[in-house]
Amino acid sequence: MGTRGECHSVRATAPSGRSSAGERGNRVTTDVSDYGPASPSDPDWGIYRGTGVPRPDGIDDLPPPPPWRTFNGGPAHPGPPEDADEIRRRLGTFSPTAPTDKEQLDVINAALCLRRPLLVTGRPGSGKSTLPYRIAHELGLGRVLYWPVTSRTTLQDGLYSYDAIGRVQATATWRAMIGVPGSTMTSEGAGEAPSVGDFLSLGPLGTALLPYERPRVLLVDELDKSDIDLPNDLLSVLEEGTFEIPELVRSEARSPYVEVHTDDPDIRVSVQGGRVRCRAFPIVVITSNGEREFPAAFLRRCLRLDIPQPGVEELAAMVAAHFSPEVAERARDVIAQFHERSSRSGGLAADQLLNAVHLMTSGDHPAQGEQWDHLMAAVWRRLSDY
Repeated sequence: MGTRGECHSVRATAPSGRSSAGERGNRVTTDVSDYGPASPSDPDWGIYRGTGVPRPDGIDDLPPPPPWRTFNGGPAHPGPPEDADEIRRRLGTFSPTAPTDKEQLDVINAALCLRRPLLVTGRPGSGKSTLPYRIAHELGLGRVLYWPVTSRTTLQDGLYSYDAIGRVQATATWRAMIGVPGSTMTSEGAGEAPSVGDFLSLGPLGTALLPYERPRVLLVDELDKSDIDLPNDLLSVLEEGTFEIPELVRSEARSPYVEVHTDDPDIRVSVQGGRVRCRAFPIVVITSNGEREFPAAFLRRCLRLDIPQPGVEELAAMVAAHFSPEVAERARDVIAQFHERSSRSGGLAADQLLNAVHLMTSGDHPAQGEQWDHLMAAVWRRLSDY
């Protein structure tokens, strides 16, 4: 790898700088060598290697951001630790695997270097949603923030939620405790009135934009399922790295600092003046199954990565990670059959293979014969058949 602070040459589709408001976001071919000596022959130019081997301090080698992607939120917060159970569920046991394809690594590292969202496309089950967990685990970036998108998802769902009714009810109860006839309860005894922060929770995107010392990793899953307006609604937040919470802005004079809940369990943070601004721009991975096209303005702000269907060796590595190398060896024929059927039928989800291997290892199911063929016909149905 090059010296710290270098970002070597990779050519990728990326946004331009902020030369003017009119030029902002114009699509250009960006040469990342502008931020350091070019060394395209160096296989380790980026900080993410895709090996599955943790490098907790690897993020410290990330070069400084481009001037137009520099943010100054504060004070800096430490990030939460890794959710080991979730990582194990998503990735398996982390036995080191062959690195991700070199061209894929180049695009991923370019997105990290440029502090731009990574738009990952591919068929269902190709491994898109595991990528942010691999990045977070390898670079020691703690718990991954997860934002699943549906047709009803709005930008505010990702930023924050406010329980106005709950606050009204709690405030009424507090006032009643003080004003009940014959009660000896005083305002001092009843404590302070319920804080607005007790009823406000930052969503996954809002939490990712807090001023962390190290970037948080955010998975925006299946954005192509969203309402037509959501990609455009995301533009300003992803470009500026900041947002306001009107409920807190209105009370800034009375309560300049308000402690609110976050998307991380049992963690609260103080928000100043109702404004959240990032410090280290989060690593945002947006997945899409290709069910719709996105607006050009949105695409200009992302680097795009297409993940092909995994090959036999990649499938075997996945089985080894979730079960064991011994099981992967026993399941060689099943893996080959799955790959052949997936190629023939237009793509099966990788978890359909894991289901088959689990059946093979959890009971008396010999991976051959008519009974097995009928079972696999049910487990390996084409996604378009559902």
